[in-house]
Order: sequence, then structure tokens, then C-alpha cells
Amino acid sequence: MKLNTTRVWLGGIAGGVVWNILSFLLNMRQAPLYQFMQTKGLFLKEPRYPLFAVQWIVLIFVLSILLAYLYAWTRGTAGAGPKTALKVGMIVGFFAGFPENFAQAAWSPIPRVMPLGWMIEMWLGCILATLVAGFLYQE
Repeated sequence: MKLNTTRVWLGGIAGGVVWNILSFLLNMRQAPLYQFMQTKGLFLKEPRYPLFAVQWIVLIFVLSILLAYLYAWTRGTAGAGPKTALKVGMIVGFFAGFPENFAQAAWSPIPRVMPLGWMIEMWLGCILATLVAGFLYQE
């Protein structure tokens, strides 16, 4: 079966828009904690990487496009539709969000709510991006 790469990219970009909105909303909610952690010396006042916010946005789009491809490849065996998109998003979101943030919650001197927020951002972002991609994908 040949993939409709135009629809994969469309779904991936649309999923990236949704995920970036989620990321923005969640990180704005945690902004006071970031500022507090900076004053305590637990977070840097400036990122190590120039234009980090732009790089993060691009990274989310790349991940969303990869999720769209993964959904399109999975349709052939798992079936088309939101159930498959949900499964793909949940699995990848768990891989992306849980292990590292579990370690952060266990070992970092920051409040556990911060890694929880980061985990939710990755998990829910993957789910929403894949659902959007699945909705827009057509053979």
C-alpha cells in the first residue's frame, strides 16, 4: 500500500499546531514555577541553546509529522480510524513522556508537579497530534 505523503504531512503539520498550542498553554501555567526555580538556582536564567523556544516548536512539528507517518503505516494492520490513532499516540506518548520525567520526579530537587506537567505535555501532545493526523489522513 502506498502512503499518501501529502496527507501525512498535512496531518503532521496540523497535529503540530495542536500540540504546540497545548505546549504553550501548559508551559504558561507552569511559568511561575519556572521563574521560582530560576531564583533558587535550580534552573538557568537563560537557555543553553539560542532560540530554544523556536527550536522546541520545530521539534514538536517534526515529532508530529513522524507520528502521522507512524499512524499511516499502522493503518494497514491495525485498521483506520481514531482507535488506532489513539493507540499510536498513547504508546509513543508514554515512551516520550514517562521514563525521563519519572526519573526527574525521583531525582531532581524541583517540585514533582513540574515533571508531571512535562509528562502530560508529551503524552497528551502525542495523542492529540496523532488523532488530528488520523482525522486528516486519507488513502
